Amino acid sequence: MALHGVSRQVIVVEPSIAGGALETTRLTVAQAIVRFLIAQRTIIDEREAPLFPGVFAIFGHGNVTALGDALEAAGDALPTWRGQNEQTMAMAAVAFAKARRRRQIMVATSSIGPGATNMVTAAAIAHADRLPLLLLSGDTFVSRLNDPVLQQVEHFGDPTISVNDAFRPVTRYWDRITSPEQLLQSLPQAVATMLDPAACGPSFIGLPQDVQARAFEYPSAFFEPRVHRVRRPGPDPAEVEAAASLLRSARSPLVIAGGGVHYSLAEEELARFAEDHGLPVVETVAGKSSLTWDHPSFAGPIGVTGSSSANALAADADVVLAVGTRLQDFTTGSWSVFRNEAMRLIAVNAGRYDATKHRATSVVGDARRVLEELGGALGSWRAPASWLDRAREEYAAWNAYLDEAAAPPADGRAPSYAAVVHAVSRHARRDDYALTAAGGLPGELNKHWRSQSVGSFDCEYGYSCMGYEIAGAWGAAMALPERTVISFCGDGSYLMANSEIYGSVLSGHPFIVVLCDNGGYAVIDRLQASKGAAHFNNLIEDVRAKEIAYVDFLSHARSMGAMAIEVSKLEELGGALEQARDADRTAVIVIRTDPDTWTGGDAWWDVGIPETSERQEVQVAKAEHEAERKHQRVGV
Repeated sequence: MALHGVSRQVIVVEPSIAGGALETTRLTVAQAIVRFLIAQRTIIDEREAPLFPGVFAIFGHGNVTALGDALEAAGDALPTWRGQNEQTMAMAAVAFAKARRRRQIMVATSSIGPGATNMVTAAAIAHADRLPLLLLSGDTFVSRLNDPVLQQVEHFGDPTISVNDAFRPVTRYWDRITSPEQLLQSLPQAVATMLDPAACGPSFIGLPQDVQARAFEYPSAFFEPRVHRVRRPGPDPAEVEAAASLLRSARSPLVIAGGGVHYSLAEEELARFAEDHGLPVVETVAGKSSLTWDHPSFAGPIGVTGSSSANALAADADVVLAVGTRLQDFTTGSWSVFRNEAMRLIAVNAGRYDATKHRATSVVGDARRVLEELGGALGSWRAPASWLDRAREEYAAWNAYLDEAAAPPADGRAPSYAAVVHAVSRHARRDDYALTAAGGLPGELNKHWRSQSVGSFDCEYGYSCMGYEIAGAWGAAMALPERTVISFCGDGSYLMANSEIYGSVLSGHPFIVVLCDNGGYAVIDRLQASKGAAHFNNLIEDVRAKEIAYVDFLSHARSMGAMAIEVSKLEELGGALEQARDADRTAVIVIRTDPDTWTGGDAWWDVGIPETSERQEVQVAKAEHEAERKHQRVGV
């Protein structure tokens, strides 16, 4: 594909083993990047598709004249979508990759300076969540003839540093192109990193303005189409046998399904493994919808935002098989949920780093392959039937509690988050894709959202980033055009990052936002007050303000081109949801919710409470908190 007529093919005669000629194509660095990205292919459902299906871009002087020109010439071969904020467009790229189960990767590009640093937060999300994201940022001039240039942050002792160095701690692969031929090594390594199930995460490439526009005779073979498949590394047989031996000794084994189950596309293998061996399965936040909510082996979500059923089973489990999870503190209740002193942990993970944590018996390998081989090693072994019977009893009691906890308020108060989530879940369709992040909604969705199909849930809780709710929904809607994406968002997150509602209207990728307005950062207010502190700076009514003002969310959403629907009663949610489904654009359903009512079932969570305080409430909370510390496992 010609790029504005500036590319040309020439034959350059160079020495080679074959003694032949090397065919080259003269392109700028920016043009070469675009052509390389277009040539990369992937396999999805046994069909070939672009590995990089699009680019989110906000242009500035650092990327518009070279990279912007190359992207415009690419047209539909690599479509460019304009974001409204560099952070949120990169968040949309992260959500896209998650919805595509790491089989496709979106690109985000910005200019140097604030545009670049805005993307650092999204890079951290992708890094924490083990998701691929390609970031291309403008940079200062390698020549330094123009220093200091617009938006350059100067470091007196090291002129090689720019703000792009801020990406180093939050990317798996980082490079700055200072000479055109470096692309020949850098781009393949960036792709390999993002597709590696063990090292998956964001890749960053800095593009200095002078180098970005420089031309070079690139080998034409560099741009030949290449089809990538995500590697499925097999486990070591000795590790499989060690895990099987440990499981065979168990009387109360428990399986924890993490996000790696989804990325391995191992949901069917997980269900078969659990059914064949009579094992109860609980889920992390990232692993939610690994099984459907009514699967006979499912026993609920585990941990701080989890269920009384899963946490009760974890307390008594003697062997825990953790599949595809890094066992974050919200999963383990800061390592307090496993209360059986004899508990042994088996960690299955494609990444050695995650598999070898906490003195685990490690099985390093692809989740699907490990489950298949571990199942074969176990043969006809099954856990005691009484253990699975207990799991089903605990889970039935938990679901009965949920129905009661989500009942509409009888005193005329606004409904709780739980009531709203429960109501939307009842009206959801099998293929709806629920999405949320941070705040109080992850806990309520983790408990009350009943997954009707596998792979139907996204909660950004590895980095717990407010603002992902709307940007992520835009990316998920792009990735899943045949499904309805329902984003649950609090008023705090909405005010923090709402502009990609407009992005979705412009691009034609609609989704539904259920906006729960509880008057501020209510779940942090809950934590604050529960640990004895005064209500301070979280709810709008408790902030330092000349006067209290509330946002007209309906008018705000409409001003960005969205449909906006106000709901005052739970009974109206079903109708509003159907109206939103029928819309030709993103729809925002606004409902006022109670900031004080939350669902129980939580595990203990370790936070820092002052050792000294003038408030008696803090002293009491500190004593109560420390009393629960006796359950925290040490040295795991």
